[in-house]
Amino acid sequence: MHRSAPRLSRILACAAVPVMLVAAGCSSDSGSGSDAEKSAGSSSSSAAAEPTKPAVEPAKFTDLPDACSSIAKKTIEDLVPDAKKKGGTAGRSSDLSVRGSCSWNGLEDKGVKGSQYRWLSVSFTRFDSDQSLGSGAARANEDYTKQVAKEKASEGAQKVAAAAAPGIGDEATAITYDLNKTDEDFEYATVVARTGNVVVTLTYNGAGFAGAKTPSAADILKGAQKAAKEAVGKVDATAGFGSAEATPSAGGAKKDDKKGDEKPEPEATPKS
Repeated sequence: MHRSAPRLSRILACAAVPVMLVAAGCSSDSGSGSDAEKSAGSSSSSAAAEPTKPAVEPAKFTDLPDACSSIAKKTIEDLVPDAKKKGGTAGRSSDLSVRGSCSWNGLEDKGVKGSQYRWLSVSFTRFDSDQSLGSGAARANEDYTKQVAKEKASEGAQKVAAAAAPGIGDEATAITYDLNKTDEDFEYATVVARTGNVVVTLTYNGAGFAGAKTPSAADILKGAQKAAKEAVGKVDATAGFGSAEATPSAGGAKKDDKKGDEKPEPEATPKS
């Protein structure tokens, strides 16, 4: 009996070892599970904390006016006497709600005093609001800046000057310069204006032929500003308002759209 008591103690001690190992294992698993839950909770909190991009404002204008009707007939008669087509020549466009243009040209014969040539063009470009590209107004502002720079860098232009043209749209710049072509001196004036999400570019130029005097730069600029103001006013009056919500692919004067559109170019000027 004295010999069996120590033996029984050893058996019970050995039997207790697996139980302790199992308990330790359970304790370790429980800790791992807690860490995983904490990590998942942390990731969820981080995702929830990410800021949501604010929606861009809707485009102000949803359409464009007819370019050939955007300038009053009386203004056309004054600026382009004896215009070949009084109704203008429309430029080609793949979508007239996004881009449109029109031009007029004419040669007024003054007999022994020579002839006066005039050319006038107007173009519209509308930008939709796009969640990834920005608001229509911001996109139009970017294009407005590019158009001003482009006009100031016109090939062959001399005595280039640019100045703000107040009272025309939200912002406008008038660019003037001299240009010699077909052995005649031309006076040019281009007004680039932005109203909301639409950019308007109007160019007016003239020259004297067969001994006639070159028109003054002041008269050409004055005519360009008058016509530009009418064109911008036509956008404000007829282009529709603010129903175009921003979408991920709203379009409206995208970079790849321009391949299908052409700006009207002046016809070959008559030789003296």
